[in-house]
Amino acid sequence: MAELSRRRMLISGGALGALGALGAAFPARATPWTWSPSGSIAGVGAGADPRWVWDEAADPLVASLFERGLIPEVNRLLWNWDRNDQPLPEGLPADLRDFMEEARRLPSWADRGKLERAAGFNKSRGLYLNLLNGVGGGMLSTAIPKEALSVYYSKGGADMEDRVAKTSLLGFAVGDLNAYRPDGTCIVQAVKTRLVHAAVRHLLPQSPHWKEVSGEEIPISQEDMLVTWHTLPTFAMRRMLEWKVPITPAESEAYLHVWQVTAHMLGIRDEYVPASWADADAQSDQILPRNTGPTTEGVKLTDILLDQLAEQTSLGTRASRSLCNALARYLVGDQVADWDGIEREPVWDRVIPAVWPKLVKFREGLIPLPLVPETAWVIDEAARRYILLYLTKFKETKIDIPVINRPVPGR
Repeated sequence: MAELSRRRMLISGGALGALGALGAAFPARATPWTWSPSGSIAGVGAGADPRWVWDEAADPLVASLFERGLIPEVNRLLWNWDRNDQPLPEGLPADLRDFMEEARRLPSWADRGKLERAAGFNKSRGLYLNLLNGVGGGMLSTAIPKEALSVYYSKGGADMEDRVAKTSLLGFAVGDLNAYRPDGTCIVQAVKTRLVHAAVRHLLPQSPHWKEVSGEEIPISQEDMLVTWHTLPTFAMRRMLEWKVPITPAESEAYLHVWQVTAHMLGIRDEYVPASWADADAQSDQILPRNTGPTTEGVKLTDILLDQLAEQTSLGTRASRSLCNALARYLVGDQVADWDGIEREPVWDRVIPAVWPKLVKFREGLIPLPLVPETAWVIDEAARRYILLYLTKFKETKIDIPVINRPVPGR
């Protein structure tokens, strides 16, 4: 774990002091759930507050796998299950096989035409989406106290490069041209992630460290997953519109649809999945304010993530970190950056907001030209592959079910 600088601790300490202790502050900030299921992809629902809803299909199943001592064998069997059209491996417990066969089915409302259109949108807008979902989404996630605490005290918190690499497998799968095609991997990564979430719900309540600081009984509720969802497509679409990236109504609808399908595949109930961008914005505006703020763990995780990002550049350690600090602050804004303990950079904090809109305008002027979208996609895809290779240290990495919490909290 990288040591926090004195300045970064002062930044985060001020934010933490303003909010107060997490356990005391969260109840005061818990506004009532008023978002209506009429705005969901299902159009109807019970209207239950998603803070108190988890995954009634996956959670008892995975808990049973732990009780039977089957998780290591399940991980071994699922290691080479990679493609959407690939049969499940032989030897899986019958109840797990039944669950996964059901979980891997696309919802009845999935539209293949929109999914293909989304792939084309990802092809031409990959630069923005990788930046917003990767750097922006990462910085937002560390400013979500419940998510930061769940990550920090789970197994992934002890090895953030591995954790980010595994998270990237799902994020990159959503953005792949073949995401939900038979030869894609998005279904596989989503189902595996759903099992991981159920495992964390089983394991973290056994951690005295997590229980002491979180004040929760069970992590990763339906609301927690929705909050994360909004730090990805909702945040990305808002920022691209602010940057005046030209997006047609069909592209906008398709990009929302691929994330609607992904939410369903991750186990989010259809009654919570927004049906339109207006519904998504309304839901995001309700649940993000009551779920964001500073934590010491979030600051530590931010420091690790920005160090990783800086190491991927070739400007030199300090210059790279300064640029990454300013880029992160530009993407998420001052409030989140301060919560995350991101240092201000007097030069870059002025340069990036001035230059980035011009770069977007220049790039968008080139998009209509022949071969430009294809070339842009090749560059964006190469960058994604490099990031994965860097994070995994050129080792094969797969999403697998954790069997322990963070071994030594605080280190």
